[in-house]
Amino acid sequence: MTNYASLARLDLNLLISLDALITERSVTRAAERLHLSQPALSASLARLRSHFGDPILARRGNAYELTPFALRLAEHTTAALEAARRVFESQASWEPADSEREFSIYGSDYGFSTIGRVVSELAAHRAPGVRFRFMLHNPLVVEDAANRLRSVDGMVIPHGFLSGLPYQDLWRDDWVAIVSSSNGAVGEKITMENIAELPWVMTYQSRSAFTSAQRQIQQLGIEPRVEVTVESFLALPHFVLGTHRIGLIQAALAPVALQLDGVRVLPLPFDATPLVNALWWHPAHDRDSEHEWMRALFKEAADIVAASASGEPR
Repeated sequence: MTNYASLARLDLNLLISLDALITERSVTRAAERLHLSQPALSASLARLRSHFGDPILARRGNAYELTPFALRLAEHTTAALEAARRVFESQASWEPADSEREFSIYGSDYGFSTIGRVVSELAAHRAPGVRFRFMLHNPLVVEDAANRLRSVDGMVIPHGFLSGLPYQDLWRDDWVAIVSSSNGAVGEKITMENIAELPWVMTYQSRSAFTSAQRQIQQLGIEPRVEVTVESFLALPHFVLGTHRIGLIQAALAPVALQLDGVRVLPLPFDATPLVNALWWHPAHDRDSEHEWMRALFKEAADIVAASASGEPR
């Protein structure tokens, strides 16, 4: 149960001061960042120390360091400020063309270079004041998605990683293989023998970060010999170029990969399960008219991405 009496005694400005102190790790720099006098921010630090029973900043030689407690607070402080910003940016009557709202989205470089790019183009024409912040997710973010999505607007990620959250399907994509043009071990087609014998570049490799095609290869009884793991789909072709390695990328990224001279994109020798990309969000956003507008924008952008992948004119 929320303790409103306790909250009523708090000052939102203290949260802003705390964030600046944690970021700058200096009263002087934090005061400059907030355009406050140093005594004013020192007073805020004193109140924070009294409230938490912790120094927040501790002197180490000629500099200050965050205490272990302050380090734990850092992520919560950012999320709390983002949530507060969202509350006070909300409007009873919202017109996209007049808005300066910022939407924050987690995703991979694959998602951002495909649908994220198109969403930003559509928004620039219809709501030039609206901004998008595209933030790279990582395994920790995905594992904590239910909590992280409280303070952001959404996450673009295929099915298979999240559950129990609202989502909107976007577009389907296929997996393809990428090899170096100089890789003499691979002929006109990739074989299952190539997959079993050649070294690999893999994207991510953890319980909450993997590719469905990689899991299928393992289910076929092959354990890929991984030489490199890179947390970027766009960077993967560079780790294939000039080597005997094989990599997996989404078909929508094939035109981008082929801009790197010296690589080939080939179909896989088995029926890889297609990706079903989706936009996920926290239930608190279900009836938010601004969020509904953003979701419609993503759906329209997904149709454009899908048409482009199939070769249809945009």
